[in-house]
Amino acid sequence: MDLTIQQLRVVVAVHDAGSFTTAAEELLLAQSSLSRCVLEVERKLGVALFERTTRRLEPTAEGREFVATARSTLATFDANLRHFEGFLDGRRGRVRVAALPSLAAILLPSIVSTYQRARPDVELSIEDALATEVLDRVRTGVVDFAVTVVSAVAEPADDLEVTPVATDRFCCVFPPDHAFAALDEVAWADLAGEAFIAFDRTTSIRQHLDRAFAESGARPRNAIEARNISAVAGLVAAGLGVSAVPGLVLPLTQFAGLLHRPLGTPRTERRIAIVRVPHRPLSPAAAAFRTAITDAGRRRLPLPPESTWLPQRPAAPARPSPR
Repeated sequence: MDLTIQQLRVVVAVHDAGSFTTAAEELLLAQSSLSRCVLEVERKLGVALFERTTRRLEPTAEGREFVATARSTLATFDANLRHFEGFLDGRRGRVRVAALPSLAAILLPSIVSTYQRARPDVELSIEDALATEVLDRVRTGVVDFAVTVVSAVAEPADDLEVTPVATDRFCCVFPPDHAFAALDEVAWADLAGEAFIAFDRTTSIRQHLDRAFAESGARPRNAIEARNISAVAGLVAAGLGVSAVPGLVLPLTQFAGLLHRPLGTPRTERRIAIVRVPHRPLSPAAAAFRTAITDAGRRRLPLPPESTWLPQRPAAPARPSPR
């Protein structure tokens, strides 16, 4: 049988009011229309729902059972409709974002905190991964968008929309008793005579370092290679060498008690951006989270040393780093 939500509402209203007249007034319908609606439901069901008397409508046994079913159906429908309305205005739904580990740990938490206070019913997932994995997740639609590092010398990726949001500068990190502690800035050439704790070639940081060393003409002695930031920091703290990390990574090395100085000549920075597939629409909740990231600079959310929010411009295709 085919019954409408409006028909269910009418039957429940008549049951609760106990009369066609009162139910019609509550629903702002003509009594004749309401009566026809109930008769049509009874015709489709093949049973009488109410016993008509001169004083009051009394539900039949079938009527009481049907009203209970209709009431449950309406409650579920109304709850789902409220959920969808919340989805449309960004208060509900699911948002999945991929990010480099350092950005997930340092750049995003304060933004996530503000966002979740405003939208506590949105299910937000931050998935950290290496840069190539991040871009794969964006392209395949596993995530709504990514927060990652982009570079002007990367392989072409004209299929992606890139919106830069921040930059961070590379710094040398070293133990407190190192000679670099007396300097205000360390040149890349100064690292030529140092044992160097290098990030392995699968990491995004390594590609920036290789480019900076090539431009400076300096080549440090790679003492040890490691992938994990904590491992690199621990090795430096043990006096096995110095290393270089971008500003947004500095907080992840604090446990090791390292000092840092900015690296100059050539000044090397990363560009952090939101990356998404432009033809794939964002849900309202995802669009709101993207806006929360682009608005972070205007709201002056704090960043670690050697890191800066960028003023916002219209998004345009760019070339993501292959890291």
